[in-house]
Amino acid sequence: MADIQHLSNHHRDTLSKILQHPVSHNLEWKDVVALLEDAGTVEERHDGKFKVTLGAETEIFERPRHKDVDEQMVVDLRRMLKNAGYDESVAEARTTED
Repeated sequence: MADIQHLSNHHRDTLSKILQHPVSHNLEWKDVVALLEDAGTVEERHDGKFKVTLGAETEIFERPRHKDVDEQMVVDLRRMLKNAGYDESVAEARTTED
């Protein structure tokens, strides 16, 4: 499991929203990018897309048209985060700390 101790409370909340079921529909792009920058690397490319690397996995994401990310992006982010060692137990640990 990935170490979440370095994540701020805000980033832990964002992580929890990504990992929760059903998919959260009020997850802002800026919060997702901030989490990803803390957990991995994010590079905005010349075409406006974002290259995200978490662990050994790299994905390309497009900025959403609105401030919130869509359901498919949440599913893709969840898969990446789980592959990097972040899972539901992280979300549960966050909710028990509050």
